[in-house]
Amino acid sequence: MQAWQRALRHEFARDKKQPFVIARTDGEHPVFADYLVENPATKGRYKVALRSREAGSNFCSCTDFKTNALGTCKHIEALLHQVSQDEKLSPLLAEEYVPAHTALYLRYGNERDIVIQIGTHKRKQYEKFARKYFDGQYHLQPESYEHVDEMLAEGRRIGGDFRCYDDALEFIASSPRRDERNTIIDRISREEEYFETFLKVPLYPFQREGVLFAVRAGRCLIADEMGLGKTIQAIGAVEVLKRELGARRTLIVCPTSLKYQWKHEIEKFAGHGAVVIEGTPGRRHGQYYSDAYSEAAYTIAHYNIVGADLAAINAARFDTVILDEAQRIKNWNTKLARDVKRIASTYAIVLTGTPIENKLEELYSILSFIDPYALGPVYRFLETHQIKDDNGKVIGYRELNKIQNVLADVVIRRRKKDVLKELPERTDRNVFVTMTDMQTAGHEEYAANVARLAHKWKRFGFLDEKDRKRLMVALNCMRMLADSTYILDEESRHDTKIAELMCIVDDTLACGDEKMVVFSQWERMTRIVQHELEKRGVGFVSLHGSVPSRKREGLLSTFRNDASCRVFLSTDAGGVGLNLQSASIVANLDLPWNPAVLEQRIGRVYRHGQGKPVSVINFISRGSIEERMLGVLKFKSSLFAGIFDGGENEVHMGESTFKQFMHDVEEIAHPPEEKPSPKALAEKENEASSRDLSVGDANKSVIAAAFRAFRILLRRWF
Repeated sequence: MQAWQRALRHEFARDKKQPFVIARTDGEHPVFADYLVENPATKGRYKVALRSREAGSNFCSCTDFKTNALGTCKHIEALLHQVSQDEKLSPLLAEEYVPAHTALYLRYGNERDIVIQIGTHKRKQYEKFARKYFDGQYHLQPESYEHVDEMLAEGRRIGGDFRCYDDALEFIASSPRRDERNTIIDRISREEEYFETFLKVPLYPFQREGVLFAVRAGRCLIADEMGLGKTIQAIGAVEVLKRELGARRTLIVCPTSLKYQWKHEIEKFAGHGAVVIEGTPGRRHGQYYSDAYSEAAYTIAHYNIVGADLAAINAARFDTVILDEAQRIKNWNTKLARDVKRIASTYAIVLTGTPIENKLEELYSILSFIDPYALGPVYRFLETHQIKDDNGKVIGYRELNKIQNVLADVVIRRRKKDVLKELPERTDRNVFVTMTDMQTAGHEEYAANVARLAHKWKRFGFLDEKDRKRLMVALNCMRMLADSTYILDEESRHDTKIAELMCIVDDTLACGDEKMVVFSQWERMTRIVQHELEKRGVGFVSLHGSVPSRKREGLLSTFRNDASCRVFLSTDAGGVGLNLQSASIVANLDLPWNPAVLEQRIGRVYRHGQGKPVSVINFISRGSIEERMLGVLKFKSSLFAGIFDGGENEVHMGESTFKQFMHDVEEIAHPPEEKPSPKALAEKENEASSRDLSVGDANKSVIAAAFRAFRILLRRWF
């Protein structure tokens, strides 16, 4: 197999259709020197050090060379081929070249080890030096790792041209740090008070275990089931690394919609600020390592910008990298996966509850970010574990216990049933997502109408019935747009909540027998979810106000008794009187303004007789009316008293209640940091005086949707 793999790279390097571009960069010898090899097809550029014609002694910066255990790669083979075609240079390949300088380099093969190559300059002194730290084959002795600083200093004292290449230095440095981490974890484990003031919230015992595991490993995968707190474990591990090992800066790479969720969690759990990377490429690049941002303990970026920002990211020298929802790099040959794996850091914490969804190769891809050598070369890994039929089709996998044994030191996974006694009966979590540009544009238009009406009420202390209706329609449309533009027009679909919900659905499916209930006030929102579930082949039932009463019991029975039915979709109109204890996860795609309705939703699952811990997940669009409600109103029970959620027929309310409500609306329309000046308000009112709910020309589809929504609400309320 190795011979075939080596021949494969040999042939690829000679492909005339895709010739490599090779440029010499450094070195005194005509052949054995440093080069830059570019692959025009991928635009990849790699440093190659040619030291010998034999495999193992050379070096290439590409990932394949470092992990294939062959001692060569297509870039090295392309360079050797080019030299062999030159009549003057080809004979020099057979020479044994000894450079003037002495160097330590990392030899790649089935095992990696540090080798010294003694040069001609001060040869006798370096031979004596080698006998002290290296064995007879010039391999670094195990005990020498404990004296690495002393060894390097002594080598430099002998000659100023003494070298230790970066990959060799990194390999040498990793060993003592591992021993240091073990000592630290052993000490922390004996200090019962260590975690008491460690974070802003207490950790459960299994979460402490996860924190200590991550620190001991240095680079690891936390693959706990959903709901066990992978985020807080990662933050906890970072705080230990900062406190004990000086790991000052952390980069978090996550899906776009979760950037502000991470910022919120960091502030809540660790009490630190966090920088969210956004804007144009030029602005982003400055954010990674400018003075204004470099002191931030946490920096948050999303997957889609890693490729464009990679140089800036690595220039910022992050100590720790956290990958959230790491199944994004499960396809090892995608550009996204390759870019992410080029992020340099000493420590890494990878988070996903579904490291394998369809194929064993997905686990290999994710693990290669943590340790590209843990599972060996990919060709050998697949040959060992794949079961194929006579046609070469993969029909299964074997010897999986070997993988488990190899990964024991870098992967930790707990299931809910494993830590059931430690879990609280109910946990509530707010997931903050970002709105799309189209959602934001429509939302801001309606917010402007709300602000105008709020200002009018403040000036005159009165709103007539027509203005009150306009206000309610605008507020409701803001809520709809915080979910999806589809709710308004049934034509466009701009949203982010659905993608994050589907990640949770995927995690739930991986848990074996977990079931979940998904609530939304809007039937159209549940319709989108239904479409996504159908694409995934996920079993579900859907209940809303239009489902006849005689059919509801059948839906409930299917959800309770059919193991393949994993998701129950429901609107509030369809949710009265439900008993859904077979589920243990409640996902609220939008929050009712009446807190009693929210508790009614949760109470369908979290009720007497529930034998499992219940996870409640609330999706909140960042910068929307939903987030403003959290901070300003805190779900005040007086707000509308169920006008929106209870289907009341009238919009009248007592003047004292309406007065309090309008004070709240003012805060919703203008959070403290966004309050406009009186002049701006006056200009806005003059500008809007000739229109009711109209918006800009760029949002004509939203205009029509607004009036359709307005008519629907009028029919509902009157």
